[in-house]
Amino acid sequence: MAPDPISEFQSWFDDVSITSIEEPNAFVLATVDEDGTPSARAVLMKDLSSAGITFYTSMESRKSRALRVNPKAAATFVWVPLHRQVRFEGTVSEVDPDVADEYFSTRPRGAQIAAHASRQSEVVSDREILDSRFAGLDDEFGNEIPRPDHWGGWLLSPTVVEFWQGRPNRFHDRIRYRLEEGKWVKERLSP
Repeated sequence: MAPDPISEFQSWFDDVSITSIEEPNAFVLATVDEDGTPSARAVLMKDLSSAGITFYTSMESRKSRALRVNPKAAATFVWVPLHRQVRFEGTVSEVDPDVADEYFSTRPRGAQIAAHASRQSEVVSDREILDSRFAGLDDEFGNEIPRPDHWGGWLLSPTVVEFWQGRPNRFHDRIRYRLEEGKWVKERLSP
């Protein structure tokens, strides 16, 4: 395996990307809020760099509120047909607004409008309210839709990354990378 987990993850991700697995960039993000209540949800990785994995969301959502008070998170990619998963643990930081602007401009028009129309995680009385907001904004916006102030990205910078490869008899391979004094330590874990 590669000397660092990002290089190894890129190799695994490249392998997954050429399969028929839908949304290979989907992962489960776990956060903990100010009361210590955990929450997990699926999100999409939109960038992978030596710094970590990036995803975008409403900065007013439950996950963003939790990440502000407790800037640590865990992420798990699961590719069941390949009997593989990769777990990340680390710290989060907000993506630079210019980077968020650049990514937002690549989203389909409907997704851009939805980002404006939704107040993610807020209760609404019915679907009609959401559809009405969307339709009104669709009529209002021209060709270029600016990124909403309440929408941005998070970078999860890992301190631990574990690679899990399923094997017969549930005698799986588990390789963990730990960041120790700025260097990655690679170790095998019992299944």
